[in-house]
Amino acid sequence: MQLPSLDSILPFEPGILSVALLLSCVAVFVYRWKPARYLPAQSSVRDTSISEKNKLKEREWGEWPPVTFSYPPVTPTSNPVNLKPIPYRPFRWGAYHVTMGIRDMPWDEWIETDYQMQSYYYIKKHRIATRGTNVVQILPDRPGVVKSASQGAIELVHELADYLSKRYPDAFTVSRNASGDISSVAIIPVNAKLDIPPALATQGSLKLRQVSIEEAEHAMKVSALLVQDDLALMVEGTDGRYYFQGGAICVPGFWRMRDKIGLPLEDIHIQGHVPQYETRLHNSMDRYFKRMPVEKPIIRNNYFFQVIPPEDIRHPLNAAAQSSAKPIIENDSTVDPEELAWSTTTNGSEETFNHGHPITPDVRPTVAAENLRLRTERQTLRRLPLSGAIVFGIRTYLFPVEELAKEPGIPARMASAMRSWPEDVRKYKGNGLYEKVMLEYLDKAAKEQLEVGGEELMKDTGKGYPF
Repeated sequence: MQLPSLDSILPFEPGILSVALLLSCVAVFVYRWKPARYLPAQSSVRDTSISEKNKLKEREWGEWPPVTFSYPPVTPTSNPVNLKPIPYRPFRWGAYHVTMGIRDMPWDEWIETDYQMQSYYYIKKHRIATRGTNVVQILPDRPGVVKSASQGAIELVHELADYLSKRYPDAFTVSRNASGDISSVAIIPVNAKLDIPPALATQGSLKLRQVSIEEAEHAMKVSALLVQDDLALMVEGTDGRYYFQGGAICVPGFWRMRDKIGLPLEDIHIQGHVPQYETRLHNSMDRYFKRMPVEKPIIRNNYFFQVIPPEDIRHPLNAAAQSSAKPIIENDSTVDPEELAWSTTTNGSEETFNHGHPITPDVRPTVAAENLRLRTERQTLRRLPLSGAIVFGIRTYLFPVEELAKEPGIPARMASAMRSWPEDVRKYKGNGLYEKVMLEYLDKAAKEQLEVGGEELMKDTGKGYPF
């Protein structure tokens, strides 16, 4: 499922590892406050009473009193099958700096989806069927240490189903029971209807029901299929640290859930050898999580690069996988030709991957402009009001570098960002795997643009970060 500037994000352990960088910058805002078990935001939690806020202030680590919260009104938007992926370009000109890379998340924009939703659905369906608990897992309670993420999983699937049916009504519809709670959700573009477990609490109640691991994992599978994001659930332990207690990590590309599940955030980063973590990030990470309010979701972007198989060995999405009535094919390459789920070409075998070390492909890949991709993540972070779990959403986009090089000013800016990487970041991002070919190609494209368009193309486009 790190955080210097958006452009300085350390790529080859995206998702979970990117949180630390995020938090190191956010901590600037909270550092001036005195230590507390929970620090509510200055603006009150929507619909939260004074008594509830007092409970949040006084709570013990590892305990979360459910709070009332109404998701703000959601504005419907176009059918996602007609939407192009948002063109994120989260890299900057000039020197590499560790700067703040977070911004407030507009409530309307919690989940982004587009015409690729169908291919993501089939890739995820295949991964769930063939990888099992390696991609979807909820850990049980560890008495005296940390609770399960099971309640968070149930809360999350209901939140997602409700949000998606309002934001994208042409693509998602829900069915409700007599109590008004969602009982199933339909994904219209893939002709799928998914049943979801009963709600965590009846409407208008803050009394939470007990949840089994089995139904929680079912809920996580449904959540995974509803969105193009990977989803990680972080739960506060009795020691005040946040533990990765469950999630659906189906398309991480460069890290495996099995290596991180159950670990507190600091151990995830230390074991992953994240550059600059212990010197710049360690002390601020958990501090921010403990203080994260329900009504202040945040967002950030990162980027890195990926080598995919050459065109002559890539295969189109197998149509047989696109029907729930037909068996899912077993060959990953036919479902996922560009290696969204796991980057075998760049990172080697998923089964023998050497966690925490610079990437080392099993076979030196063919590196050419046509099989290079910008892999960029849009990461969201929000606290769920009933369970108190923090849900970390990781939406991955793949953009062909050949297409990016046609955009005004982009090749020069991308080359400038790459040349600014410190040595430890350079090794972490690819260990020199694609740099020479990439920079030569970008420089050539930038020169051609300069000859046609002049110096104006070497300046900021004015679109603002992260575009």
